[in-house]
Amino acid sequence: MNSWDLIPILLLMLFSIALGGGTAIVLLVLHWRRREFDLRSISTDHNEGYFSGLIPLRAPFLRRPTVWLAIRNHNLVAVQSALALHNAKPTSLVDGRVSSQELLIAPPFRGWILVFGSGLPNPADDVDVCFRFLLDLSRKLGHVQFFVADQVLCHHAWAQAEAGRVIRAYAWAGQTLWNQGIKTVAELKLGFKCFNYGELSEGAVWNRNEVMAANADKVPLLAAHWSLDPAEVQFRLAEQGGGITGEMRRIY
Repeated sequence: MNSWDLIPILLLMLFSIALGGGTAIVLLVLHWRRREFDLRSISTDHNEGYFSGLIPLRAPFLRRPTVWLAIRNHNLVAVQSALALHNAKPTSLVDGRVSSQELLIAPPFRGWILVFGSGLPNPADDVDVCFRFLLDLSRKLGHVQFFVADQVLCHHAWAQAEAGRVIRAYAWAGQTLWNQGIKTVAELKLGFKCFNYGELSEGAVWNRNEVMAANADKVPLLAAHWSLDPAEVQFRLAEQGGGITGEMRRIY
């Protein structure tokens, strides 16, 4: 057999290898597409209609709220009364569905009660309303923490208030809206960048968007240092009852 006779055989072998490789790639793509569909289905089944403005986590069945409170308390009735909820009803984190102006009060966990929902004030809308709300709530309940982590707009905020006094607060939504008190150890450890009033208005920081995105990403880590990461509470209490949903009556 001369070299010319080997050419058809070699071409056939190359074609077989290419065909086999292409088939393997197609099967792999189909497998990942099916897996993605299954995960998406799980996520939809468990999350649709949950807290307003939630941020997806890596696990398909967990989401973080955009705005939440952490209250050092174990009395759900006291928290419900302080928030002046009406049409309140018991719920679990799985069943809890909140709409405009509604709140969900999670059952106590490690000495803290978390509150989620679009009924909470947001500094981006009116920082003075947020300030008065936290002072009033802390006079009634003691130590109150407030968090905002909007990973789409990169808006972020965190605050501690106790007995009608702000201990520490920072809020950013396009500009610094609130900067009160001294940076806590946790803020320093996590490397938050907090700017003075008007410091970013002229675009003084060239990597402003990256800085703001990093701040927003780290808010749940700060919450875990100060009190609780809401994702952990949702994960551990998802199947338990004992929570409360209701509508806010008071406008601060």
